[in-house]
Amino acid sequence: MTTRSYAVIGAGPSGLAVMRALQKAGVEATGYEASHDVGGLWDITNPRSTMYASAHLISSRTTTEFAEFPMDSDVDYPGHRVLKRYFDDYADTFGLRERFRFGTRVDRLEPDGEGWILRATARGADGTETSVEERYDGVILANGTLAEPNAPTFPGDFDGEILHTSAYKDPAQLAGRRVLIIGAGNSGCDIAVDAVHHAASIEMSVRRGYYFVPRYLFGRPSDTLNQGRPLPARIKQAIDSRVLRAFTGDPVRFGFPKPDYRIYEAHPIVNTLVLNHLGQGDLRIRADVDRFDGSGVRFRDGSRGDYDLILLATGYTLDYPFVDREHLNWTGSSPRLFLNVFPPSFNGLYMMGMIEASGIGWQGRYEQAELIAAYLAAQEAEPARARRFRERVSRQSWPDLTGGYRYLGLARMSYYVNKDAYRRAVRLEKEGIAAPVSGAS
Repeated sequence: MTTRSYAVIGAGPSGLAVMRALQKAGVEATGYEASHDVGGLWDITNPRSTMYASAHLISSRTTTEFAEFPMDSDVDYPGHRVLKRYFDDYADTFGLRERFRFGTRVDRLEPDGEGWILRATARGADGTETSVEERYDGVILANGTLAEPNAPTFPGDFDGEILHTSAYKDPAQLAGRRVLIIGAGNSGCDIAVDAVHHAASIEMSVRRGYYFVPRYLFGRPSDTLNQGRPLPARIKQAIDSRVLRAFTGDPVRFGFPKPDYRIYEAHPIVNTLVLNHLGQGDLRIRADVDRFDGSGVRFRDGSRGDYDLILLATGYTLDYPFVDREHLNWTGSSPRLFLNVFPPSFNGLYMMGMIEASGIGWQGRYEQAELIAAYLAAQEAEPARARRFRERVSRQSWPDLTGGYRYLGLARMSYYVNKDAYRRAVRLEKEGIAAPVSGAS
C-alpha cells in the first residue's frame, strides 16, 4: 500500500476505471462525486447528466465494455438504463463505492508545496452543506468531457424557446412544436429521430457535411469489423468510404453539404435512421444559420423558417472550473498533456478520460488508468523508474496519436486520438515504467 495520498474527482466511467486501476496497483485514493451515485452522465438522475430517455451506445457492447467485466446483456447497443446497472455492478463487484464520498462537490484545487489542497462542499441527506478541506499528494481529474454545454450565440433575437441538447430529456418536450436543431452530431440526430414522432415539424441546420455509419454491416455491429491489425489511414478511408456509399448512399442527395474532410477525420454519425426520415419527408435539412429573426431564423442561403423551439446540438466544452488553467498547461481550447494525462511539469495533477476516439471504448480508458496507476505505484515503491519516466517525457518527442488521420482543427477535436495509436503509445509507456533501471540495485 502507498503512503502518499491521492484524490479522484468523478465517479463516472473514467473515475471508476481509474479507481479500479489504483486498487489493483495498491494505490490508495479517496474519490469525490458531486452526485448521489456512480455512473456519471449515464445516470440520468444525476443533475449534471446530459443523457436523454432514448439514448443508447453508439459503439457496440463488446467494443465498449471493460475487458475484465463483460456486460450482463446480449444487446448490441444497450440503452442508458442497462449501462447504469452495468456501472452499479462494476462498482459493487470490486468494492469501489466505499472509496467515494458522494454528494461532495469539489470547489477548488490549490497547489500546496508538492501537493494540493482540495476544498469541497458536502451536501447531507437533509440538505445541509458542510465544507471539506483535505490535502493530497496528487489529484486525478476524471469529471468527464460531456457536461459543460457549448452554447454559441447568434445575431438577432428569437421569440421562442432556446435549449441546448443537454437540457433535452424526453420527447414530450417536443410535442406539437415546430423544432429546429442546430448541428447534426450523434445527439442531434438521435433527437431529430425522436422529434419525427412527436414534433409538429422538425428541421436541422447544418454547417458542414457528415459521414453516416450504419450500426450493422454484413449482419454484424459495424465497429466489430476489421478488429485485427489496423489498416493504414488512407487505405481504411478509401475502403470504408466505398462500403458506406454502397450501404447508405450519398447524404448530399438528402440535403447535407458535401464533407470537406475525409471519413474519420471527425467523429462519424452512427445513425442512418435520419437518412430514412429525410427520404420519407419527415425531416428537412436547412443551411447554416445567418441570424435569429423574431419568430424564426434566417439561413445563409437566404431562406427563412418559423419555429417554436430551437435546440443547440453544438457539443460540449472541457470544464475543470475548480483548478486554474495554468496548472493543466492549457493551450488553445484544451490542456496540452503527455498522452492527454500528464502535465509536462508533473505537478501532481493527472487527467483521466480526456480522450475521444472512435472505438476506444471504456477498455481504452482503463488502459489509460493503468498507466496512471503504474506511475503512481512507481513513485512510491521504485522512484528511480518514476524519475526515468519523467525525464523521458521531458526530452523525447511526444508520440503521434493521430494514426495518420488529419483531424479537423475544431475545439472538440483538440483531444481526439486514434484508438490504435493511442493504445499502442500507452502500452509502450507502461512497459517503459516497468523496465529495470540501468545500474539500479
